[in-house]
Amino acid sequence: MKTIELTYPHSMTADELPETVVALGFFDGIHKGHQTVIRQAVSKAEEKHMESAVITFYPHPSVVLKNNHDVKYITPLNEKQEVLERLGVDRLYIVTFNKQLSSLSPQEFIDHFIIGLHIKHVVAGFDFTYGHKGKGNMDNIEMYSRGKFGYTIIDQVSIDNEKVSSTRIRSLLADGEVEKVTELLGRPLVTSGTVIEGDKRGREIGFPTANINYSEEALLPKPGIYAVGVMINGTRFNGMASLGINPTFTENRTDLSLEVNILDFHDDLYGKEIVIEWYKFFRNEEKFNQVEELIEQMKQDEQLIRTYLSKQI
Repeated sequence: MKTIELTYPHSMTADELPETVVALGFFDGIHKGHQTVIRQAVSKAEEKHMESAVITFYPHPSVVLKNNHDVKYITPLNEKQEVLERLGVDRLYIVTFNKQLSSLSPQEFIDHFIIGLHIKHVVAGFDFTYGHKGKGNMDNIEMYSRGKFGYTIIDQVSIDNEKVSSTRIRSLLADGEVEKVTELLGRPLVTSGTVIEGDKRGREIGFPTANINYSEEALLPKPGIYAVGVMINGTRFNGMASLGINPTFTENRTDLSLEVNILDFHDDLYGKEIVIEWYKFFRNEEKFNQVEELIEQMKQDEQLIRTYLSKQI
């Protein structure tokens, strides 16, 4: 997959680009609803003997329109790229969302980013909007197309009679419902990062942990103890993760640490990139008066998590 970053106004011209079928959207999460849009674009491209593409945006519009610089992403940009490549997309356009872009009229957006990129067919969800204040949408896109491309509108995708959406996934993550998130995404939520040196308390109490330096832009589930998968150099291991502030050992801490005890794994991981797959929430983080109480609880956690993971194979 070829990745191209664009900022308005870009300098690309249609005659230097292949005829393309594009999926349009922000696509945070690339959940099952998004996948329906993207797979339709890939399929339509194959049918028309064209290239498939995705046009997405970065950063999130709320960063620019609402001055919200605390946005967290279900799929940070690097993961979004990996998922799109697995879906068979030929090229990815990452468009910088800034005030200039947000001020474009629907016609200016279409002329520059659809017609101007040699796109011959657009696929988007029924609720996709574009142009200043979202005045362009899939109901009026034909008016702006100048007869130069076709389009396909994807209806709402629902699970349990409720729309599959990034908003729904965010709400589920806030409640620790990572199993349901897996169902909506069609894959587990993942968090990647580098293993860094921690305070080594886990090793001292018999539960050595890998401390993960994860991206500040990554949306995490609520703090607590989880059953997880751990991908190391392409191999998956089972693990139990603690996401929180370590209240037994720290006070007045606000930043969340992510530590993973990788079951039956004993190699050195410092400096290595690993990927955490979130499987199931087990309990909230607790403050223990005695370290012995914490150790006993962790033994119980390990047994429960081993039992759970053994049934998932």
